[in-house]
Amino acid sequence: MTARTAFAAAALLAAGPAFAALDADHGPLVTPAELSAALEDGGLTVIDIRAPDGAGYAGGHVEGALNTPYGAFRGPEENPGQLPEIDALTETLQGLGLTGDSQVVVTYGGESVTDFGAAARVYWTLKSAGIEDLAILNGGIAAWDAAGLPLSTAGAEAEPSDFTVTWNDRWTATAETVQSVLDGDRDAVLLDARPESFWSGEEAHPAAARPGTLPQSQYFTHDNWFSSGPAIVDAEAARALAAEQDFADAESIISFCNTGHWAATNWFALSELAGVEDVKLYPESVVGWSNAGFEMANVPGALKNFWNQVKDTF
Repeated sequence: MTARTAFAAAALLAAGPAFAALDADHGPLVTPAELSAALEDGGLTVIDIRAPDGAGYAGGHVEGALNTPYGAFRGPEENPGQLPEIDALTETLQGLGLTGDSQVVVTYGGESVTDFGAAARVYWTLKSAGIEDLAILNGGIAAWDAAGLPLSTAGAEAEPSDFTVTWNDRWTATAETVQSVLDGDRDAVLLDARPESFWSGEEAHPAAARPGTLPQSQYFTHDNWFSSGPAIVDAEAARALAAEQDFADAESIISFCNTGHWAATNWFALSELAGVEDVKLYPESVVGWSNAGFEMANVPGALKNFWNQVKDTF
C-alpha cells in the first residue's frame, strides 16, 4: 500500500472555492509559491507520482502529499502506454480519497523536460476519469526545493472514497481512431512527440515491434514547450507556438510517441495551455500500434540511412 493522507481526506470536506488561495486565472499550472499559499487554506489533494524510495517521495515531498507512483497510471512493461484497467484505476483513485469534487495538484520530480510527461500523463488520466479541478506543480519538486520551501519526509494516508471512474473518451484516441484518419474517414493531424530519430525510423523503443512512425504523421518534439529549464512555458507562449505551427487551425490533433509519455506533454500544452479545441492522446502510441501489427512508416529514415551510406562517394 502506498502512502496516503488523512490530511487530504479532511481537506476534501473543506468549504470554499477551488484553489481559493490561487489567482483565478492560474490555469492548469501552479508555481511553488501558489501551491504553498493554497495549502495554508486547505481544500487540496497533492499527489506525488515519484517512486516511494529515498530518491523520490521518501526523500522529501510537499507536506501532506499522497504518494502513488506513475506506474499505477500506466500499463504493463510490454505495453506501458496502455491504460490501466478501469477497476484498477478506480481502486487507485479511491485509495487517494478522491471524489468528482476533489481539487488536485500533481507533483513530480522536475529533473528534466522529459519528467514533465509523467505529470501530464497523470493529469490526462485524472481528467478523463472524471476529476475536473486539476493542476500541475510547474517544475515539480525540484522547483519547490529551489524556491526554499520545506520538504517533509513523513508518510501520509487518506480515508478511501467510493469514487467510481467513468471514462470520458473525449481526449482519448485509439488504434481505430488512428486507422480512421489513415483511411480518410477522419481529418486529424497525427503528431509525433518523439525526437526526429524515432520519427524517421533510425531509433526505436525497446518494446516496439519495429522502428518507424504512424503513416502520414508529422513530428513536433515535446521539448519545444520548454524555453529554459524543466518548467513548461505559460499559456501565452503555448498559444503563440501553437499558432506559429498552425496547430490552432487543425480540425483535430492526435498526439502520440512511444508509450504516451512525451505525447502527454504535447497534449497538455496544446489542449490545456494553448486551448486547441480537439486534441487527443493516443496512449498506447507506437509500441501498441506496432505490436498490434499495424502499418508503420519509416521512409524518411530509410532515405537518410541511404544518404549516409552513399554521400562519401560524391
